[in-house]
Amino acid sequence: MVEFKTLKDLIMLAKERKCKIGEIVWEYEAEVEGASKEFVWDKMVKHWNVMKRSIENGLKENFELPCKIAKRYAKKFLEGKKSFLDEFMSKVVARALAVSEYNSAMGLVCAAPTAGSSGVIPAVIYSAAEKLNANEKEVILALFTASGIGLIIANKASIAGSEAGCQAEVGAAAAMAAGALVELANGKPEQVDHAVAIALKSIMGLICDPVAGLVISPCIKRNAFGAVLAFLAAEMALSEVESLIPADEVIEAMDSVGRLMHPDLKETARGGIAITPTGEKIREKCSRKEVFKSK
Repeated sequence: MVEFKTLKDLIMLAKERKCKIGEIVWEYEAEVEGASKEFVWDKMVKHWNVMKRSIENGLKENFELPCKIAKRYAKKFLEGKKSFLDEFMSKVVARALAVSEYNSAMGLVCAAPTAGSSGVIPAVIYSAAEKLNANEKEVILALFTASGIGLIIANKASIAGSEAGCQAEVGAAAAMAAGALVELANGKPEQVDHAVAIALKSIMGLICDPVAGLVISPCIKRNAFGAVLAFLAAEMALSEVESLIPADEVIEAMDSVGRLMHPDLKETARGGIAITPTGEKIREKCSRKEVFKSK
């Protein structure tokens, strides 16, 4: 039976077996589900297909965001002239925005780890696989790596904005994506640890303050920032930049920070930008629309 409670455990197992972390998590998932490895693999392939379609639909389909309180920017960003970002990173940002916008419009997405943070991992893995010319097996193993990291964060801390703020959603997604990127680029198991730690430290304390209680603002744009953060954290780790604090301790610290957060900063829409004058006007506008619809 494969057992792990920490990222350190996963790294030790990968080093002992001389395999990728994703392979360990794949085996673990099969044992937990009481299913064959083939069944679990096929299920992850289905998740990956949903992720890819959410990128495509988010960029192509004609839909509006709830209450029409915000415009869609994914396609506009992808096609617009850039002053600083190169073509690759522009695609990453556009894809993260696309999935997040599609989610906000109630499109089908893969919660990774949550619907509110569903734009990070698809944008990161899709873009990295495209750049590295990775095959499907490499991509699916990277997704298992991400899921293992997400499982540890969920068990040791939280992946819910209502419990620990957006650091637990977009932050966790960025950490998961960063670790997966390291493996996709054939990095060392220890570098996965550093990538996760660097990503999570850099977004620690981020509150969850959805305007009007909707997963639109600031959620959509935060997914784009989370995707960029994942690449930076992975690139730093692959360049042998190390985190002074191990990832497992960073996760525990995130949990502590989440517990210290005031409830108004945890998905209640009672703090942050949600209660700015403009935020309040948007909430009132959406409330009136809901009343109108109910009549």
